[in-house]
Amino acid sequence: MRLILLLCLLVPLATHAQSLPSDAEVSAFAARSLEANCDSGAPGMAVLVARGDEVLYRGACGRASLELGVPLSPGHVFRIGSVTKQLAAAAVLKLAEDGRLSLDDPLSKFVPGYPGGEAVTVRMLLDHTSGIRSYTDIAAVMSSGGIMQDLSTARLIDSFRDQAPDFAPGTDWRYNNSGYVLVGAVIEAVSGQSWHDYLRTAFFAPLGMDHTGYGNEAEAVIPGHVTGYTRKGAGWARAAYLSMTQPHAAGGLVSTLDDLHRWNRALHAGGLLREAGYRAMVTPAGKAADHDYGFGISTGTLRGRPKLDHGGGIFGFSSYLLYLPEDELTVAVLYNADAGRDGMLGTGRIAQLLAAQAIGRPYPDKTPIEVEDATLREYAGVYRIDAGNTRIVRMSDGRLTSQRTGGQPYPLIPVAADTFAFEEGHSRIVFERDEAGRIAAMRFFPEGEGAGEVAPRSEEPVPAGRPEVQLPREALERIAGEYVHAGVVLRVFLDADVPKAQLTGQPAFEIFAESPSTFFYKVVEATLEFAPANAPARSVTLRQGGAVIEYVRQGD
Repeated sequence: MRLILLLCLLVPLATHAQSLPSDAEVSAFAARSLEANCDSGAPGMAVLVARGDEVLYRGACGRASLELGVPLSPGHVFRIGSVTKQLAAAAVLKLAEDGRLSLDDPLSKFVPGYPGGEAVTVRMLLDHTSGIRSYTDIAAVMSSGGIMQDLSTARLIDSFRDQAPDFAPGTDWRYNNSGYVLVGAVIEAVSGQSWHDYLRTAFFAPLGMDHTGYGNEAEAVIPGHVTGYTRKGAGWARAAYLSMTQPHAAGGLVSTLDDLHRWNRALHAGGLLREAGYRAMVTPAGKAADHDYGFGISTGTLRGRPKLDHGGGIFGFSSYLLYLPEDELTVAVLYNADAGRDGMLGTGRIAQLLAAQAIGRPYPDKTPIEVEDATLREYAGVYRIDAGNTRIVRMSDGRLTSQRTGGQPYPLIPVAADTFAFEEGHSRIVFERDEAGRIAAMRFFPEGEGAGEVAPRSEEPVPAGRPEVQLPREALERIAGEYVHAGVVLRVFLDADVPKAQLTGQPAFEIFAESPSTFFYKVVEATLEFAPANAPARSVTLRQGGAVIEYVRQGD
């Protein structure tokens, strides 16, 4: 989990509303923020901030190629991952406007024979309510061998078509990459073109998005395309190879800062779609409304202003595209790595920071105040959100942490009376007292937005945290190695004397010893059990959320 370098806290807007900063002030703040978030010798980040059609800041830091020492520039081309989804969704809406399909058409009309396809509509594919299993959750598909294969649309669909659905169509919501592969299939069936060729002719060419398109480097060289990296121990490595046929319309595009700015302006302010189609795209409905998800776009607020956004993560790259309609503000952030260094802001965090500054509602610094230990201990307790979820506040080493059921403990920073900011992100907690002055509840403000979620204080005792033991280095060295299950590699290694574990395509996380053979994560509720207990480990069993997966050491 990334730590935050630029510490920010949301406070009531009426207190900190201010006049709109000048363009020069926005630009200077963006430049300072990017520099503070940058390591000139590491993978880099490119940032654009624009109000309307006017670009207020365009900049980059870091390296486009670590091997060649090439500096990153704002014009470089990046994989944009799931930001692709909103472009694919707009293509479907365009086809609907042209009378070539209806959002209520069944999937079976476009992909004949798809199991249960007569009950799944195009609309359900767009807003993740189809119930179809996401192929990126299937170990055999995401194995190192599987992701390297070049697959046609039909063969990619074959990799998940026989999977049992997660739920009946339309009855629930779950983010789903398979749904957008099928969105691509719908585009192809209706247009007679590949999904990406249709996007090129319908959108990219007319809009002058000359550096946006299909990211398959195996098909053709992409000028200006940067190298993607992943974190490996304390250093960097090239990201695992991924055939770009497989992200498909769920995440297969590449683009640049300026092209994404053009896209935002055309989509949100330029009449790319008719009003009815656009409103459907940015207005979550049904089960998707519970998750603030439209068609390829998330909705919400930023500092009290409506926002429309989406992030993207794909091997070697992270991206984020944000739009504030009331301010006509675009922020685009592109990063050529899929995991950050400790202490850096991710693409979404820095975009929110810059957007808040640009609209004159910045996040103030998290300046801690002095609070006596006796006062801190008053807050410790169990706060019940609902029957199945709590927030547990503990005091440890003179500071408080907050841990939601199933999550990790997050350090809290005291910033005002009964008010604490999360060390990571923009969320905060305000503790509420009863008439006698006792702590009676907490009010949690996710990302500092809204009226807050109230959790009354429970009489339940604070559960003890999992015990940690310190092991000598030789005991840690016996577990180090690469373990494999269904092509997925679990790499266990020592970063100095700190044991860490990293699954294929994911960042590395610290693991903590409960015994010489049992380790646990703090970022999630998960346990690793190494066997045998007193010799070089030959296998490791991951237990998480009811799942039990055994990984076998490579070479055994």
